[in-house]
Amino acid sequence: MEEDITDILREWEHDPSRINARRITGKDGKPKIQIRLDLGLLQMEADGRPDGQTPNGFESLLEYHLARLATYERRESSDSGFFLDSEDCRQLGAEATQYYYRYLCFFALEDLERAERDTARNLRVFDLVSKYAAHDSDKRALDQYRPYVITMNARARASIALRDGDFSAALRHIEDGMAAIERFFVINQEHALLSNSAELAFLTSWASQIRDSRPLPLDEELRLELKAALEKEDYEAAARLRDEITNLGRQEPRH
Repeated sequence: MEEDITDILREWEHDPSRINARRITGKDGKPKIQIRLDLGLLQMEADGRPDGQTPNGFESLLEYHLARLATYERRESSDSGFFLDSEDCRQLGAEATQYYYRYLCFFALEDLERAERDTARNLRVFDLVSKYAAHDSDKRALDQYRPYVITMNARARASIALRDGDFSAALRHIEDGMAAIERFFVINQEHALLSNSAELAFLTSWASQIRDSRPLPLDEELRLELKAALEKEDYEAAARLRDEITNLGRQEPRH
């Protein structure tokens, strides 16, 4: 087995101005993600846990602890008394970091579905730790990243909608993200951060850009053309546009 990867690194130079990621197919036939770092190369599984491990026979530690919780609830008929100790939380945080590096690669590769999957997955980790961590310090250690991950999840979901030409859905995903971030700050009594949040500023700006660039619905576009025709006293065009608007209304489904 060739252990020296110098030739690979020479063929793929590190560019510090961007995330240097690429897809490959592994010897096992499964998709992998590679990221070129300044000191070398990192390879991750595209699906499952990034390092390919299956802790305690589960896809991830998150799935393992969710299974523990489900077993506890069946036995006790309640989740009261279930908790995650500091080591559980530390390990869950370390695992979430793996997914963080991977979803950054997915964004760079425009693999939006997997980026949405991994960001949503990390939000589930935050929810689990926030609810069941035995110590508040363990909750805060992860929850401080929640606004950022909410933003990245909204970014993935909205980007998928934009790719599909659904501007309304894109705006809805962005607005949902903004509302979630605002709830987080209010619940944690961090009202001052509402006006200083870089995440909220980004989402607000992006939503404004989408509103300014999205195409108008056909009926609204025709009404604007009708108004312009009337202002120019082009009554022939105005009559034609009125007919088009009327016909369009007849085509709309009735509920």
